[in-house]
Amino acid sequence: MRSTRREVGDIGERLAAAFLERHGYAILQRNFRCREGEIDIVAQQGECLVFVEVRAKRGSGFGAPEESITDVKKERLVSVADAYLQQCDDPPSTWRIDVVAIDLTRDNDIRRLEHIESAVP
Repeated sequence: MRSTRREVGDIGERLAAAFLERHGYAILQRNFRCREGEIDIVAQQGECLVFVEVRAKRGSGFGAPEESITDVKKERLVSVADAYLQQCDDPPSTWRIDVVAIDLTRDNDIRRLEHIESAVP
């Protein structure tokens, strides 16, 4: 079963959102886009706003999914988070950027799912 990169990404985002909800997060928005870029999931955990970058991949080549987040991508994620906060009427005082890394089998089953809190300082 061949899936495109976009399909693997969509599967990963659905799995990540379900994982976060099972762990008490409220999903506020998916695929927030602005001039600065995109963030996969915006969620709330208690009083903290959590921006989540999802990295999903199939196969073992080229390292772990989370290793694909470059310094440039980290800077872009911070810019997108700032843009989101600027449009909030009452932005929360605490926020962070997490990463959910997912390794999938050829049949799109989860081989590994890791939630890395505060992955982008």
